[in-house]
Amino acid sequence: MNFAVDVRSLGKTFGDFVAVDNISFTVSKGDVFGFLGANGAGKSTTIRMLCGLLGSTSGTAIVAGHDINTQPEQVKIRIGYMSQRFSLYEDLTVRENIKFFGSAYGMFGGTLEKRMGWAIEMSNLTGMEARRTSELPGGWKQRLALACAVLHGPEIVFLDEPTSGVDPVSRRSFWNLIQNLSDEGVTVFVTTHYLDEAEYCNLIALIHAGRIIAQGSRRELKARYISDPMFEIECENPLLATETLKQCDAVIE
Repeated sequence: MNFAVDVRSLGKTFGDFVAVDNISFTVSKGDVFGFLGANGAGKSTTIRMLCGLLGSTSGTAIVAGHDINTQPEQVKIRIGYMSQRFSLYEDLTVRENIKFFGSAYGMFGGTLEKRMGWAIEMSNLTGMEARRTSELPGGWKQRLALACAVLHGPEIVFLDEPTSGVDPVSRRSFWNLIQNLSDEGVTVFVTTHYLDEAEYCNLIALIHAGRIIAQGSRRELKARYISDPMFEIECENPLLATETLKQCDAVIE
């Protein structure tokens, strides 16, 4: 099977509310897949279904070779998941958090120590092992959460808006970590509402009101939906330039 994720007419309703409306797409192994949409578009509901945390109302998906509805436990073993909200223990140190999650994944002794060393180096947290998690800046917390999510060597890692609320420098650093995982053959499924982050993804799907409204590579989407010329302007006063351009009839946006 060439697909790490194969979504087939997937839907989820809560009473009369349709959160996810009959969506289908595939993610190839080793790709960085960007799932873009505004808050409330259905991204988190979709990712929770794909992680086996929430059953679908209709349709299904095959994740790492297993059906999310009939084999959710097998799915969970083969994936890593980083939730939208920071979910590690603030009163534990960096090392204690990683060790706790390693034990939860069934790793002990030399195997756990080896993976802990790899995770700390991978997430650029070397020298911070004894620091309490509550004392870490936001970007470092996200790197720690990623380290815990991939500690057990999952085939696929799901990241639900991992850079939300993080400063631009930390966002770029985090995406470097994502690219490193992809280079090692890990499939990365990441939700975001930052359009600039789509530039880092091999394949992109845009979701709105529970429906997929566009999908394809960066090049395909730009060729299909951007028909007017775009220009980059460098100037000393961007705010003044923006206000000036707004008054120009030739400028569409």
